[in-house]
Amino acid sequence: MTSSPDTAKRPAAKRFDGERILLGLAAPVLAVLLSVLLCGILLGISGKDPFNAFNVMLTYGTKSDAQVLTLNRATTYYLAGVAVAFGFRMNLFNIGAEGQYKVAALFAAFIGAQVNLPSFIQIPLLLIVAMLVGAIWAGIAGVLKVTRGVSEVISTIMLNAIATAVVGLLLVPGVFAPKASGTSNSIQTDPVSASSHFFTLNTQGGPLWGFIFVAVLVGVVFQLVLTRTRFGFDLRATGRSESAAHASGVNVKRMVLTSMLVSGALAGLIGLPDLLQNSYFYGQSFQPGLGFLGIAIALLGRNSPIGIAFSALLFAFLDVTAVQLPFAGYPQEIVTVMQGVIVICVVVAYELVRRFGLKRQQQKVGAELAAQAAAAAKKEVAA
Repeated sequence: MTSSPDTAKRPAAKRFDGERILLGLAAPVLAVLLSVLLCGILLGISGKDPFNAFNVMLTYGTKSDAQVLTLNRATTYYLAGVAVAFGFRMNLFNIGAEGQYKVAALFAAFIGAQVNLPSFIQIPLLLIVAMLVGAIWAGIAGVLKVTRGVSEVISTIMLNAIATAVVGLLLVPGVFAPKASGTSNSIQTDPVSASSHFFTLNTQGGPLWGFIFVAVLVGVVFQLVLTRTRFGFDLRATGRSESAAHASGVNVKRMVLTSMLVSGALAGLIGLPDLLQNSYFYGQSFQPGLGFLGIAIALLGRNSPIGIAFSALLFAFLDVTAVQLPFAGYPQEIVTVMQGVIVICVVVAYELVRRFGLKRQQQKVGAELAAQAAAAAKKEVAA
């Protein structure tokens, strides 16, 4: 009984899938290992024991309160990573998540302070407001790209600066902030109503933010849209080749605009975990830098929902455990250095893995062609 061609090829296909998975994991793992090694060398040069520093971080990170803090922070980081990754999958570099979430959080905080509806209406209302504002702000860059060909990198960077100015213009006493009273110099919105507070889970390590379920839902929907819908297929096809997507009937301009709107809507959610579960108001020092951090998290996670989850957990773990380093005589800034080195190493590691994968693919094609030639020669000899 002869085996079918599909059966004969199946083991090779399995080996190929396994190797592809290993290559996919190699880049982020290599980046993290390189960053740890380089930071260890820096600590050693400065006369510090790097092993003890990492031990301090790991020891504190295993405590229940640190784990809860890590999950809470990773919730925000995950939303930032997904917002940026959605644009990246379309080959759009949405650098404007920083401005998008700031403007969105400001409007959500203002509406949350002015409106007091039942929680099952109030919370979805604030989510929708934040997503709409974020989408509108990102949509400006999308419209400029499809109508005037303006690079989204340039326009979103400019919009970040404009967003800072808009926040400064609106967050003043008598507009979005209450009129000044007493001697306080703090400028912030009124606290959101009690019905705006998102639920928390009481754990041994402290309150776990319920917004983590929103982050999980966003990740699941993101994965389903990318892999199970026509829109996701068009998104990935356009990201790989706009000309090929256009030839197959995809409206590239509409895809670009839609992707920017969705990316901005996701960015609008970034500031809500802290707003609805921690600070309850928007002030001058409201969580800066999350949009730019989302770029690093998306790169390390390879724009995959699961990869971004591990990346967000890693960055959150580093941030949470960094506060313990000064107590052990180590500079807290070493964690910032480590995060920056991770981003650089990601780019280098991805390029190394890409070249290795390309070389392996060429070797496989060469081996298959040689095998086919040998089989053909045997048939000719037998004939």
